[in-house]
Order: sequence, then structure tokens, then C-alpha cells
Amino acid sequence: MITPVLLCGGTGTRLWPLSRKSYPKQFVPLTADETLFQASAGRFAGEGFGPPVVVTNVDFRFIVKEQLAELGIEPAAILLEPEGRNTGPAVLAAALYLQGRDTDGIMLVAPSDHVVPNVPAFHAAVRAALPGARDGALVTFGVTPTHAETGYGYLELGEMPAPGRARPLALSRFTEKPAAAEAERMVDDGTYLWNSGMVLASARGMVNAFRTHAPDLMGPVVAGLDRVKADLGFLRLDPAAWREAPTISLDYAVLEKAANVKVVPFADRWSDLGAWDAVWREAPRDADGVATRGPATAIDCEDTLLRSEDDRLEIVGLGLKGVIAVAMPDAVLVADASRAQEVDKAVARLKARKVAQAETFPKDHRPWGWFESLVIGDRFQVKRIHVHPGAALSLQSHHHRAEHWIVVSGTAKVTVDDMVKLVSENESVFIPLGAVHRMENPGKVPMVLIEVQTGAYLGEDDIVRYEDVYARA
Repeated sequence: MITPVLLCGGTGTRLWPLSRKSYPKQFVPLTADETLFQASAGRFAGEGFGPPVVVTNVDFRFIVKEQLAELGIEPAAILLEPEGRNTGPAVLAAALYLQGRDTDGIMLVAPSDHVVPNVPAFHAAVRAALPGARDGALVTFGVTPTHAETGYGYLELGEMPAPGRARPLALSRFTEKPAAAEAERMVDDGTYLWNSGMVLASARGMVNAFRTHAPDLMGPVVAGLDRVKADLGFLRLDPAAWREAPTISLDYAVLEKAANVKVVPFADRWSDLGAWDAVWREAPRDADGVATRGPATAIDCEDTLLRSEDDRLEIVGLGLKGVIAVAMPDAVLVADASRAQEVDKAVARLKARKVAQAETFPKDHRPWGWFESLVIGDRFQVKRIHVHPGAALSLQSHHHRAEHWIVVSGTAKVTVDDMVKLVSENESVFIPLGAVHRMENPGKVPMVLIEVQTGAYLGEDDIVRYEDVYARA
């Protein structure tokens, strides 16, 4: 049985404004109705695969749990990183966790933001890699290039595949993201594959590789796992120990140093959707190479991506060629498609200016549901709040604001100091400044309300929590 290890702690800044630090690309439906994370979890939910181990940032824990529940997948464990330290510590934590349960168990490390349309073909590649993993090798998967991509790393084959059944091949070296001319040369050479970032290995083999090639990671990660705290079905790695772990990728820590790394070629379609040009390539396109999503209209355009993420916001392209235009309710990206890999530079510029849109998503996801700001003015804010069936917000109060709730769908159970009552559709309730209050959804359908806040300060940190079913501080 293979245990998938799903890594989903990244931020995906090159897919801004849809992907942001507070809600990154793996949790967003980029090319289909399901999210990339859900597609990855579903890809490894078939025969031969056990329940996944998920490694994610503590801020994404409830998103992970909710999206897995929508698929009916119960994970083996969800390991929570107190802070991002790149893929090296994350993979080692998962390997140590699995080794404690089955030292010879096989793990498949897989980033959760990939697109692999031909799942049976990839499963065949995994089966071809199994003998090598069982013999102690670290087997990565190299994708046959379809074009000279500068956003991927490359693997140079140490031997060429022979006709017939696929098998793990010798790997000569890793090459980081190349310049355009070098990428062209490697693709023309025919001995290079894209580095997919996926690795099949035994838990013991992976731990031994870290012990040999990245010993400075062992102490902090072992301590982080030894002092793990179980919390609402999650496993919180110890923050103090985790902070001591170097920030390093799996490739740099182990794979580029180990002599027992093999590669299985994968000749079918694959993409990590690292930038908007990759999204354009994966999207359905018309005869002029135009891809649209949402309320979007293209007139006399070529090789262009037009995408609107709001039903109320129509995006129109006129006479565009090689352009990416993505519209969100609070931000718009317009870029030359040839510079899609540089969107992270725009995010860095926005962060330097302390622009909220650089990292904050307009829809704020919480364990009980989500909210979004509709209007923000001087001393007032209007929000739409969506509460899942059976969910409840914390019992709380505010120092600086009063609130007025109007239920527009479903029924809310509202607590205001000593009063508890049901508030139905088209009914409202007032929450005075300083009142201890809570809203719950006791029903079987989502509850939606409009919240009008008034006061001198309307920040999300003006919350005093007294009780919280999600154990938030």
C-alpha cells in the first residue's frame, strides 16, 4: 500500500491575484470545478493507495479538512507546520511519521498543485517505480518536455529508456530553472526531462537519506514530531523545534546529493500550473488561441487569457495578442503572456507598499464558513457571512464596534449576553458595543447574513474570544 504525502503549504504568488498568501492556488478551482488540492487527493485515492498524509500550514488546516470531506476522504494524518520551511522539513516530518507506523511503508511525495489529466498512465508510472523504491532508491518522476519551459527544473538522464516496460533509470544531474536559450538546448538534446517534484520511496529510505545528506534537519524535525500536539484531528508540530529547522527544499537537501536517486519518465501531459501561461495552455481555447473563464468577452484577440472571478464583473478584451488579464473583485492583473513568470515581482512590489491585496484574499475562509467585505467606509463596514450547517462562530465581544445582523437565507441561532433566540430569514438582531455574542447555524442548509459594523475601529483583531469550538486563541 502506498501512502500519498500531499504537500500544500505554498503560496503560489505567480498566480496572483487569484492565488494569495491567505488562500493559495492549491485550494482554488483553476482549471475545473474541483480545486487542485482535491484533484491531487482524488488522484491517489484509488486501488493501491492508502489514506493520505497531508502536510500544510497551520493557517490552512480547516480548508484542507473541508475540501477532503467534500471528496469523502479521511486522511491518515494532517501535519501542521507552524511556519513554512520549504519542502525539505515537510517531507522529513511525513517520512518520520510514517516510519513510526511502518518502517518499510512506501510513500509518494506529491505537491498538491499539479494537473495530471491521464491518471491511469501516471498510476502505471508509479507501479514501474515501485521495485526501485522497495530496493531503497528514491525514485522521482521526469516529464517528457513539450516545449522549452523556463519555470521548471530539469533532470538529465544517465541512461536512455529502452523500448518496452518502463523502469527506474539512472539520473545524471538536476538543473535548476534555466534561461530560455538553455531550456531550448536541453529540450532539443532529448536527454532531459522536466522535474515533476514527485518522489516515491520507502519511509526508511527517505529518513536515511536525510540522516546522511541533511543531518542538520534531523534534530529540529524529530523534536517537532516528538512534541506534536493533537488538536481537533490535526497534529501540530512543535513551533519552537520547527523554528530551528533550516529552510530548504527536498531537492537541495537530499535529491541532488544522494547516489541512489532514480527517475521514471512520464510521457503524458503534466503541469504544475506555476504561472498564468501554464493555466492558458491547460485551458480550452478557441481557434484563435483564446481562453476565457467567467463573464469574459474576447473580440479579435489571439493567444490570450481572459478570466473574471466575479459574476458581477465583465472583462472584455479587444484586439489583444499574447495577453493575460485576470479580474478579481479587488484587483486586476494585465500582463504580457511572455512575462507570466514575473508576476511574483508585482506581488513583491505590492507587499513593499503594504497593499492588502498582495496577500489577502477578498473572501476570508474560516472553519465555520467564510465572509467577504461588500462595502468599507469611514466608521462602517458591510459584510456577507456564510455559515456552514451545524457550524458556530466563537463566543466573543468587541471593544470598538457594534454589529447589526440581517439573515437573508437559512436560520441563525443568536446569543447576545443572556439572550438566546432564533433569527429567521428577513429578521434582524442588534449586537451592542461590548456585548458577548455568538451566531450558530442549527439547520441543514447554509445560513447567510448581512452584517453591518459601525465603530471607531473595524479590524479583525478586535475580537475577545471566550469559547471556540475550533480551539482558536
